[in-house]
Amino acid sequence: MVAQLLALLPRSRLQVRNSAADWVFLTRFCFLTEFGRLDFRFRYPKSRCCQNILLYFDDSSQWPAVYKKPEKSCDQKEAVLRPENNQVINLTTRYTWSGCVVEDDGNEEVLSCVGGRSFRSVRERWWYIALSKCGGEGLQLEYEMKLTNGQSFWTQHFSADEFGILETDITFLVIFSLVFLLSCYFAYNLKGRQLLHTTYKMFMTAAGVEVLSLLFHCVYWGLYARDGVGNFSLKILGKLLFSVSFLVFLLMLILLGKGFTVTRARISHSGSVKLSIYMTVYTITYVILFIYEAEFFDPGEVLYVYESPAGYGLMALQLVAYVWFCYAVLVSLKHYPEKQPFYVPFFTTYTLWFFAVPVMALIANFAIPRWAREKIVNGIQLGIHLYAHIVFLVITRPSAANKNFPYHVRTSQIGILLSSPKGGEGGEKFPHHAYGNSSFLGDSQPNFTELFSIQSVSLHVMFSHGTPQGALQHNQSFTHSHTHSHAGGDALRCSHSCPGAH
Repeated sequence: MVAQLLALLPRSRLQVRNSAADWVFLTRFCFLTEFGRLDFRFRYPKSRCCQNILLYFDDSSQWPAVYKKPEKSCDQKEAVLRPENNQVINLTTRYTWSGCVVEDDGNEEVLSCVGGRSFRSVRERWWYIALSKCGGEGLQLEYEMKLTNGQSFWTQHFSADEFGILETDITFLVIFSLVFLLSCYFAYNLKGRQLLHTTYKMFMTAAGVEVLSLLFHCVYWGLYARDGVGNFSLKILGKLLFSVSFLVFLLMLILLGKGFTVTRARISHSGSVKLSIYMTVYTITYVILFIYEAEFFDPGEVLYVYESPAGYGLMALQLVAYVWFCYAVLVSLKHYPEKQPFYVPFFTTYTLWFFAVPVMALIANFAIPRWAREKIVNGIQLGIHLYAHIVFLVITRPSAANKNFPYHVRTSQIGILLSSPKGGEGGEKFPHHAYGNSSFLGDSQPNFTELFSIQSVSLHVMFSHGTPQGALQHNQSFTHSHTHSHAGGDALRCSHSCPGAH
């Protein structure tokens, strides 16, 4: 399996093939219609003569007709090829176009064949390269192949189904970097108003990890464009980070649906246990998917990552997450109907996101041509992730004009709610308030609500160790009086001068 995988990465690495079989698969490549080129160097002992290089294309009468067909003999697998199309390279000195010569290699003579082939077809096609020696005592071959599409940096070493991936990844890296930087700027503003909650930090984490994922992918594809080999570990690391970003974002959506940091300060114990179990199962399924792709995907077939039991399991878990998300949002709206300006667009936009991943997987599996699948799926997948991040960035932007802003309780007030005598009886629930966007007033207006909240926090700090319970409860209710009156200048002055205020 390792030798076969290396043969798919390489395009130019030296490989050695030993097999007791008389027909084996070497590698595959998707060539352009006019500029496909195979340059090769084959070398094997003359005593093992005569071996053939077979070039199949993806027509149903060719590669699908012979691969994984144990009932067909070696001769039958060769018979589907058309010699007039130069699909058979006979590695002997009798076949001029093979470029074979006999060389002395110490104790034995070897056949060394150096040559090439150009590929012409009506459309981009997958070509499959196999080695055969029908009726012989097995195969032995040292080979080096360079498969290219033109001479451009952006196409030369890329299979046609990979065209545009590097450019797409670079574009999305720039866009996601801007999204992440903008989220950092918004976070700075939110922190200044004590509204930088855990869920927003999770969003920033997901965006930052997405940037790292794209960076590793860009480095991998950049190295690959240079030498046709690249560093496969960079690609694996990029995929892992992409999965981490997805899982963090998914967890954030479920938490927001349940009202965490929007209508409540914490999730119940049973809810936390369920979330932990679900995310653990999701993570394990992702790990299984990676292992399945590495160990069981057949390099002789063009497969998509979701064409596996683990892939279908991920789609099922995505639908389970959506059902949970729907239920959580409905419960939150039932208890906090004033939060409709946030939850209605939140639910609508992310319903599309939840269904986009499974729909994309099904379309990729059954509708997209295999010679174009990888580049199309890559662009769609990144577009879906970008959509999710931009929507969240917009609905949580700290602006007075943003009527969808979800947060209204400050981070410094959460401790008061959790430490109140009602903490064990639903004290984790936030007081009712439509939005928190009233905190973002223009610079031309005095922000009395901001001053009022600071005063409330200072009261808590000053008297939290010595104020009677009734006074603390009075302070909590007084903190949120601005939800009904934002122009309370007299109330503000009274909080500093009237004895009843304390």
